[in-house]
Amino acid sequence: MGVRMRTLLLTEEHIKQLLSIDEVMEAVESAFREKGLGHVQMPAKLYLFYKKHNGDLRAMPSYLEELDVSAVKVVNVHPENRVKYGLPTVMATIVLIDPKSGVPLAIMGGTWITDMRTGAAGGIAAKYLARKSPKVVGFVGAGAQSKTQLLALLSLYGKLGKVKVWSRTEETRDMFVAEMGSICSGSTEIVSVGNVKDAAKDVDILVTTTPSRKPIVSGNWIASGTHINCIGADAPGKEELEPSILTKAKIIVDDWAQASHSGEINVPLAKGIITKKDVWGEIGEIVAGLKPGRTSSDEITVFTSTGLAVQDAVTAELAYKKALAKKIGSFIEIV
Repeated sequence: MGVRMRTLLLTEEHIKQLLSIDEVMEAVESAFREKGLGHVQMPAKLYLFYKKHNGDLRAMPSYLEELDVSAVKVVNVHPENRVKYGLPTVMATIVLIDPKSGVPLAIMGGTWITDMRTGAAGGIAAKYLARKSPKVVGFVGAGAQSKTQLLALLSLYGKLGKVKVWSRTEETRDMFVAEMGSICSGSTEIVSVGNVKDAAKDVDILVTTTPSRKPIVSGNWIASGTHINCIGADAPGKEELEPSILTKAKIIVDDWAQASHSGEINVPLAKGIITKKDVWGEIGEIVAGLKPGRTSSDEITVFTSTGLAVQDAVTAELAYKKALAKKIGSFIEIV
C-alpha cells in the first residue's frame, strides 16, 4: 500500500487571512535573488487568447531548485469581467507541488496571491531603484493592484508624505482614497486628482497599473530622479509610458523573455525605438548583487513588471506553511 497523500484546499478568504505584505516582500525578494543567481526553472508564460471574449489565460510553472519549491499558476485577464459578470478582472488558481514526489501539496486561490506578490515586487524594486526617503508617490490606476503596490511602499517606508491617485472614474479614485486612507490612519495624505498629468508630475515614485494599449504618461512630466514601477503592461501590445521616457531611463525588467514579449518595453522594442542593450538588467541580478541598482540621485529608473511564476511559488509556499501551522483550510485526497 502506498502512503495516503492529502492535498490542502485554500480559498481566497483563507489566503487573505494568512498573508501579510511584509512576509510576502521577504519571500519575493528571495525569489528574485534565486532567479538572479540562476537557481530557478521558469519557462516563459504560455498564453491562450480568447479574442471573442476579450480575455486571455496564462499558465505559469516554476521550480526554485535551492529552496525546493515548485508550483503552477493558471491566471486569466478579462478586462470586462466586472461590468459583464461582477467578477474580478484577474483571477488565479495555484497548485503547489512537492518536488520530491510530484504530489499536489495544495490547491489554492491565487488571485490575492497575485495581487500581493505583484505589490511586493513593486516594493522590492523601489527598495533598490528609488531614491531614499521618497515623499510623493503618484498612481495611474486605482484598482486592486494599485492598493497592494501602496501597501508594499508603506511597508518599506513606514509612511509617505503624499499619495496622488488618478483613474478613469472618480468613483474608483474615491474608493481607493477611502480604503487606503483608513489603512494609513492619517500618517500619509492620499488625494484624488482629475488627470494623469497631476498624478505623474513632481513625484519621487510613479506606479502605473492600467491595461492601456497606448501611452498615457508623457515624457514631459517625468522629472530626473523619478522611479517608475510599470505594472499594467502584461501582454503584447500594452504600454503605458511614452517611449521617450524609456530612452532616457535605466530600464530594469523582472525577466527579459517575458518583458520583451509583453512588458512595458514590448512595443518600443518591436518598433526599434529601444534595443536589448538599452535594458540595464533584471531585478534579480540587482537583488543578488550582480549589478548595481540606482547609482545617482538624478537618474530615471523604470521597473518593468510582468509577474514571475517564482513569485507565485514562494508566496504559495508561504501561505501553505502558515495554513498548516494555523490549521486553516480543508484536506482532500486527489492522489
